[in-house]
This record gives sequence, C-alpha cells and structure tokens, in this order.
Amino acid sequence: MSSAGSSPDIATSGNPRIEDLIKDCVPRAGELLQSQERMAGLLEAVVAVAEDLSLDAVLERVVQSACGLLHARYGALGVVGDDHALSHFISIGIDGELARQIGAHPVGHGVLGLLITDPRPLRLHDLRKHPEAYGFPEHHPPMQSFLGVPVRVRDTVFGNLYLTDKDDGGDFSDEDESLAVALAAAAGVAIENAKLYDDARRRARWLEACMDVSGLMLGSDRDYTSGGLDPIAARALQESEAQLALIVVPAVSGPGYIVAGAAGERAKDLSGTLLALDAPELQDALAGGEPVVLNNSAAALEAYGGGMGQLLAVALSTQGAHHGLLLLARDPDALRYARTDIEMGAVFGSHVALALELARVHRLRERLLVFTDRDRIARDLHDLVIQRLFAAGLSVQSLTRFTKDELATERIRTITGELDEAIRSLRDTIYSLRSGSGETELLSGRIRRVARSSAKSMPFTPRLTLTGPVDAVTPDKADNVVAVVSEGLSNAIRHSGADAISVSVAVIKGRVTVVITDNGSGFNVTAERNGLDNLEDRARMLDGQCTVTSAQDAGTSVEWSVPL
Repeated sequence: MSSAGSSPDIATSGNPRIEDLIKDCVPRAGELLQSQERMAGLLEAVVAVAEDLSLDAVLERVVQSACGLLHARYGALGVVGDDHALSHFISIGIDGELARQIGAHPVGHGVLGLLITDPRPLRLHDLRKHPEAYGFPEHHPPMQSFLGVPVRVRDTVFGNLYLTDKDDGGDFSDEDESLAVALAAAAGVAIENAKLYDDARRRARWLEACMDVSGLMLGSDRDYTSGGLDPIAARALQESEAQLALIVVPAVSGPGYIVAGAAGERAKDLSGTLLALDAPELQDALAGGEPVVLNNSAAALEAYGGGMGQLLAVALSTQGAHHGLLLLARDPDALRYARTDIEMGAVFGSHVALALELARVHRLRERLLVFTDRDRIARDLHDLVIQRLFAAGLSVQSLTRFTKDELATERIRTITGELDEAIRSLRDTIYSLRSGSGETELLSGRIRRVARSSAKSMPFTPRLTLTGPVDAVTPDKADNVVAVVSEGLSNAIRHSGADAISVSVAVIKGRVTVVITDNGSGFNVTAERNGLDNLEDRARMLDGQCTVTSAQDAGTSVEWSVPL
C-alpha cells in the first residue's frame, strides 16, 4: 500500500518543477531565436557587402547593411585620408534635400575625430552630451545614441563606421557592438577586394588612354608640337576626373609657358595664353622630375581665379627630352588624387612626351629627305644643265669667226648674254636649294621682298642682282644685309630723284657686299649724309666698311661690305 500510495505524491510534487523549467526555457528559447536571427542577419549583411566590386557601391552597402542589422536610423562611413582627416563620407538616412541644406560633409572633428586618433569601438548614450560633441551645422537632425567602430583593411584603418539612433529609442548594446565589429571586419575584406579591382580598372583605363593618344598623335600628319593638343588634354581630363586639364609647353621666346592644349568647363579661350608657373613647388616637375600634387591650384594658376582644389602636375618628359607639363586641377569638393592617378598620370605624360619626340624626329627625317632631294636637284642642275648651257654659249660665241655681219654678231652677243644670265640664275637657284632650311625665309627672298615693297612708291622697279651663295649668310649678318638694302633703297628713292636704281648683293671670297647705285642728282659727301651714318655704323659693328661715292648731278654709289 505504501508503494501504491506513493505514486500520487510523486506526481503531485513533480508538477511545479516541470512548470518552472518550462518557464525558464521559454525566454531562453526566445533569446536563442533572436540571436539566431541576428546571426542570420549578419551573414546576409556580409554576403550583401561582398556582392559588388565597385568601391563606392561596397561602401554604401556596408552602411546600409549596418543600419538594417543594428536597427539604426542613421548610418555613415567616413574614409580616412592621408592627412588623417575624412576624405570621403557616405551617409544613410538623410535625404538629398536635407543633405543640401546641411552643407559640406564632416572632415573628422569632434566625436568623429576620436575614432581617427584612437581607432577603437565607441558607444555613447547621448552623442550631444559628450565633451567632444560640437560642430553640428544648422538643419542637422538631432542624434542621441551612438556607436562607432573602425573599419580595417589589413593592418591599416581604412575608415570608421558610425551608427546613431536605435529604432526603439534605446542604447546600442554589447551585442550590437560585437555585430558591428564583425561586420566591419568582413567589410574590410570586401573593401580591400574592391580597392584592388578599382585600382586595376583605373590602371587599365589609363593605359588605354595612353595607347589612344599615342595612336592619335603618331597616326596623324598634324604638327602637335606647335599646339592643338586639346584632344590630348580632354582624354587626360576624362581619366583623371579633373575639372580642368592644361598642357603647357615652354615659350619659344622669353620666360613662361604657352598653353598648347586645354579641356574642361573653364578651358574656353585658354589655348595659346602665357602662364608664368613660377610656384616653387612646380620646379621639380618643370625640370622633368616626379609628379607634384598641390593642395591649392590657385598657387600655380592665379590667372584663372579660385574655385579649384588639388592640382596634379605631371612632366611631359622621356629619355631626357622635356616637352612641358600636364596640369590637372580638381573641383574643391572632389576626392584627393589617389596614388594610382598620380602614378598612371606620370605614365600618361611619358607616352605623350614620347609621341611628341617621335613626331619631332619623324618631321626631321622628312626634312632630311627633302634636303637630300634638293641637294640632288642642285647637283644635277650644276653638273648637267649649267655645263650644257655653258657649252652651248661657247659654241654660239664661236660663230663670230664665221661671219662679218654686224647684225648677226650683235644677235650672237645677245644670245650669249642671255645664256650667261640664265647660268647666273641657275647658280642662285642652286645656292637657294642647298642652303634653304624650310623653316625661315631665305635671305634672297627677303631682299626681293624689300625691293618689291620699295618699288610700290616708284614709277620703275629697281634692278636687283644676286651673286654667289647669298642664302648661306648667317642669320645675324643676313638681318644687317636686309636692313642695309632697305635703308639704302629708301635713301635713294627719297633724295636722289633718280629714274634708275640698281641693287647688287654678292657673296664672294668670304665677304658679303651690298652695292646700291642710282643716276640721280648726287650730293656733296662731306656736307650731306642723308641717313648714311646708320650704314657705316652697321659696317663698323661687324668689322666691315661702307664707302659712299657721289657728286653733284653724277649719281650716288653706296658699297657696304662685311666679312662672313
């Protein structure tokens, strides 16, 4: 009986303990379920972060996933720059209009700067009551609870993840902090992959730009060394994401640099303008050194006012040949130049410089071919044409032995005279072919131009004779020869009253001689100078001499001669 009576006692005494156990298990089961849900949410957030390879998209996904996982109303991710300030800031929860009213993004002051100087998780009950809380601009929404964790890429702090205002109005918990730290660790891996992808993509685009501009410059007959580099500047502007791109080359005469190419909204009418570029920071790049980054473009581009941010200066140099600078100025609100842009900008500059150098060498080769062909023509004219004309002249001249007719003899002298004139003209042409550079006007052409210009004010044309290798006269002597011809003709026209003037320029036996004669009224050489002092001064300066012969009603002769 005792055993039969004991069963009801056991059942009766056991019911309360089972109920207590069930009551304890239910809350724990809820906590386990909630933890499982949050772990599943963390896994979903990690997967979402790793779904995209674009760096900007990854950063935005990190903030969105963190806000969804931790039930935060506002979230942001600040990227720490080289100067230990926030160079990039992505926010969630603030719409575009409100963001516009707030103004510029934060740079890392106040509480946000604490995570930069001390990169450890930070939780606050009320953000506004922290001693470092300041700098909230007008229209900024009120924020209370705060959680911030660093985002590391390998051993470097890439940026910080900021979360504010829990949906339930409470504080962020230890579990929230652990989840945020875990998400930040996963985000660091995704950001590293995105950075590598973005770096590879940007390098590929820069290399493609290098190939395109090289093909454009080498595949065209256009002379890019003298300007017209706007398409090259436009491609650099596109790849660098700059606001203004300028290609400047050394000025031909005097100090400064000429804008040979410009692109961007502020590049209108800049081509051909002169820049001083005397900023000390640019001197290394101007000498063909490493790229230079200036935080303020105004220091180098004062002529174009403010409103521009960082300036990247890249030397256009290769193999010791320096062709100028590539200047890339960004908007003040734009990101700082990444190392990839600086390195690939230098590669782009070397490709442009190499293309310019190859184009220059190609043009020199073409000129050499032209000069070689001109030498061949001159040689053929001298060895074949002149010799045959000379032989024909001798043959015609020998006919005078077979006739006594004065008319026939006169005709023979006329023909031989024309042949001699033709031979002289051919020789002048040969000298022009051999000495012409193709870049500057020949001395013979300049003298003819002066004679034609003077003849416009006269009823007759001065007779001009060129003898010897006139075009071989050095530039300094050539300028003086042109000045003497111009001044001598001017004196004869204004003062002589002549109806015939002759000008002779000859290069014989290492001297260049200018003789100007007229049949005018003449003058007393000792009493009147008529501006001839300048001619004598020029001759004296070049160790030469100037002789003036004149008499009343007997015309005037001026002989100016200097050694070569």
